Amino acid sequence: MKSCSINSHASLFSRREQPIFTTRAHVFQIDPNTKKNWMPASKQAVTVSYFYDVTRNSYRIISVDGAKVIINSTITPNMTFTKTSQKFGQWADSRANTVFGLGFSSEQQLTKFAEKFQEVKEAARLARDKSHEKIETPSNHSQASSVNGTDDEKASHAGPDTHLKSENDKLKIALTQSAVNVKKWEIELQTLRESNARLTAALQESAASVEQWKRQFSICRDENDRLRNKIDELEEQCSEINREKEKNTQLKRRIEELESELQEKETELKDLRKQSEIIPQLMSECEYVSEKLEAAERDNQNLEDKVRSLKTDVEESKYRQRHLKVELKNFLEVLDGKIDDLHDFRRGLSKLGVDN
Repeated sequence: MKSCSINSHASLFSRREQPIFTTRAHVFQIDPNTKKNWMPASKQAVTVSYFYDVTRNSYRIISVDGAKVIINSTITPNMTFTKTSQKFGQWADSRANTVFGLGFSSEQQLTKFAEKFQEVKEAARLARDKSHEKIETPSNHSQASSVNGTDDEKASHAGPDTHLKSENDKLKIALTQSAVNVKKWEIELQTLRESNARLTAALQESAASVEQWKRQFSICRDENDRLRNKIDELEEQCSEINREKEKNTQLKRRIEELESELQEKETELKDLRKQSEIIPQLMSECEYVSEKLEAAERDNQNLEDKVRSLKTDVEESKYRQRHLKVELKNFLEVLDGKIDDLHDFRRGLSKLGVDN
């Protein structure tokens, strides 16, 4: 029974750690090459805890991301936690040969973590001092026992019964304490088994969550590709719309130019209409001259003498008439051409308006 309890104690001695403070933060490590840049050790905020080993009387900072241990730092009295900003702090671990950095979501969390670091650091210092005192105390007891050895031998010879009784009492106390310790270790073993089961379930749940995140990432990536293609299509449509706007702007400028030309043509047409009002007067003059010529021809038979005197007038009248007819003909041809151009221009303008 006694050997079994000793073996159980030895198997549990290195695992009796208890979490004393827990928070969440983004974990970083210093770049080992540059010693300047921070490298993220976790993709998201993870649990960071202080653990106390009751057997070794030591403290550690531990953080696990899924199945990967990203922080395992034993706190020593020489360590210092430094606040580098309102939400970021760091400390150097010479054993791990790295510098850890933690990014918190608020300044209050950083302050609590720093205060706990200072508290644990002080506790580690006290534990180190006590261990030094324990090392020195047994040496002093050994020296004292060597000096008083003869007295103890005399006392043992003088009272063997008393000595055996005291030894028996000590064994009874040790046996009782051992039984209590065995019960306590069995409870702790059961607690550790339950904790291990919970951690196993959490690990399985984390693996399932990773698979779910992978599926969600694949869906998001496909959605991202689809959105990018949609953006490319929209950009192409926007470029087409811009080209259409440029065409419409050019057409508007062309319409304004055509409207300006139309106004000029209408002005010319008004001028031509004003000139055409003179034509009836010219026609009436032409008819008057013709009548006068006919009268002159009728009188030619009776007035041969007058014909000779009026021949020059008749010749001039005929020349003037021919000249007027030629001018009138030319004017009518020009007027017809202008009217045809105006009709063509109106048809072109109407067709352009319909196409637009």
